[in-house]
Amino acid sequence: SRRGNPDPAFRDRPPEAGLYSVKIATFTDGKCSRLGLIEDGEVIDTLHAADAPRNMQSFLEGGAAARETLQRLRRRAPRLPLAKVRLQAPIARPPKFLGAALNYSDHIRETGLPRNPYPSFFTKQPTCVIGPGDAIHRPRVSEKLDYEGELGLVIGRRCRHVPRERAAEAIGGFLAVNDVTVRDWQARSPTWTLGKSFDTHGPLGPWLVTPEELGDPQNLGIETRVNGELRQSFRTSEMIFDCCRMVEYLSIVMTLEPGDIIATGTGAGVGVRMTPRGYLRPGDTVCIRIEGIGELQNPVIEEPVATAAAQEG
Repeated sequence: SRRGNPDPAFRDRPPEAGLYSVKIATFTDGKCSRLGLIEDGEVIDTLHAADAPRNMQSFLEGGAAARETLQRLRRRAPRLPLAKVRLQAPIARPPKFLGAALNYSDHIRETGLPRNPYPSFFTKQPTCVIGPGDAIHRPRVSEKLDYEGELGLVIGRRCRHVPRERAAEAIGGFLAVNDVTVRDWQARSPTWTLGKSFDTHGPLGPWLVTPEELGDPQNLGIETRVNGELRQSFRTSEMIFDCCRMVEYLSIVMTLEPGDIIATGTGAGVGVRMTPRGYLRPGDTVCIRIEGIGELQNPVIEEPVATAAAQEG
């Protein structure tokens, strides 16, 4: 059961009214990185709107006022063809990037690991984040590179000790996550952190979808394809611990902040459990599709040799 009392700032704050349904992207057209609303194959551009939030963090922190500002831009801001811009990670450096471990029964069965009676989490370091179309690097130290398609939830307000019945109010939006994992490095530590945190191993996108736009997050289909081949197909209704339970449980321990990301777990079909192994190789393309959100697609390449030299400079 939940211990502690609700944070007064959260408990006493009434649910916000009048929030607008949006899909909001971080993108660039070669000028600068900024936010845009996705609508009818176009990006509603916020570049010249002085009152628009400059990034996803400020959008989430701005609450209803920020959403109302973006809603006004729908009527007067210029539009760009979606095909002509480059989408970026919706949140480039999340304050926290947490992942739910073994949250689907089918995945637990394929791993042969025991089921935990409580929600279990690991961390991915924020430097692993990349956006749609960015390359996943197969590291020089391992060939055991795997995918995990997941629904990601994004915290929308600072909160602690969140009652389960209020947990949905703490969620600012949803996106697709590829919890890329280096399996042999994952096994080196019981916390899994090293195997989950290689640079480029946290693809996010293609944009953030607000809860009002998405609807019920516990009734979504998720598919992962590698080079068009279906590897994973499951529904979020199969989660052992749902989104609200995860928010409640984590907030017992830590303050959740706008921009924190929680990857909610993967279903069966990961590459390490295929025969032969279905590890990712350079030249592959991974596509994660989530109903109501869209597609997150990333190519796989060898880790560039220049990476080490760049760090020395």
